[in-house]
Formats: sequence, structure tokens, C-alpha cells
Amino acid sequence: MKEAQDLRAGNCVKIGNDLHIILKYTYNKGARGASTCKMKMKNLTTQGTSETVYRASDKFEQVVLENKKMQYLYEDGGRYTFMETDGNYEQMELNKDDLGDALNYLQEQMIIDIVVYGEKAVGIKLPVQVELEITYTEPAVKGDTGGKVLKAATVNTGIEVQVPLYCNIGDKIKVDTETNEFVSRA
Repeated sequence: MKEAQDLRAGNCVKIGNDLHIILKYTYNKGARGASTCKMKMKNLTTQGTSETVYRASDKFEQVVLENKKMQYLYEDGGRYTFMETDGNYEQMELNKDDLGDALNYLQEQMIIDIVVYGEKAVGIKLPVQVELEITYTEPAVKGDTGGKVLKAATVNTGIEVQVPLYCNIGDKIKVDTETNEFVSRA
């Protein structure tokens, strides 16, 4: 059994008879030890999502899921196809709901961990940082260098990231997948 304060996004817990995977996790430290954990979870049986607040001391039965290294191949009508890289070449499909925010970073030929329960793919585990290419950004304004100045840049996956002024169109950058923040040039 694990306490709610020890869980993180990506963990899988058993609530009643159903398995839930934690999609988002926020820990709030309250006064006099009344800390809470706000979790957005996906029920792996019904495929429904829910958002609930638990006390930090609430206990959950944690379930360990298997991770398989797979390569993202293509998207077809909202279904995303992945292939095993261990020589087996077995394919799995996931839908938009299974991928969630990971769609912002998914690129063809990318190798990632697919989270599997039994024989069913239930989600993906992104690397901490991904390399993306800037497709559009405004040019820097001369003289605007006071402090940490950032500008908006659209990357090849379609999301917008705040980058330093010295970044230009065509630059490859590293982005933190948990915070959606610029890390460095690639």
C-alpha cells in the first residue's frame, strides 16, 4: 500500500475492483498537516476520466504495469500505431484519449515506452526531454534584453513554447515534457 502523497503521474492504482492510471497529480501542502493530493485519473475498465481530491495520508494499492519500448509509426483516423523494437515487430494501436498530452510531443519514428497491462496498451511514458524544431517565431527586437526575455515559438508538433530571443526558425531545441518549457538548444 502506498500513501497518496507518494504517488506520481503515470502510476497505476487499484480503487475498488478497477485499475486507474494517474494522468495529472498535484500535491497541496495545507496548514497543520492537512495536505491534499488532487489527481486526474483514467479508469482502465470504463475508459472514463475523473478528478478527485484525496488526503495525503490516504492509502492505495499500487499496481505495477509493464513498459515496452516501441516506435511510433503513423496516425490514421485518430488511431496511433506503434511497433515493438525488439525484433518481434508486433504492432499496437492507441487512441487520442490514451495518449492525452503526449500528443504534443509525439513525432514519427520516435521510440518511447508504451505502458501495458496484460496484453492491452493503456498509455505511454514520454522521455523527460524531447528534441523539436522551431517552425515559426517572431524575430527578436533589438534592445529588448532586460532580464530573462522569452518569445513564443511554434514547433513541428504544433504546440507553442516560450523560447529565448536568440532562437530562430529552423533551430532544434530541447523541451521538458512535464513543464512544456524550453531547456536548451539541441
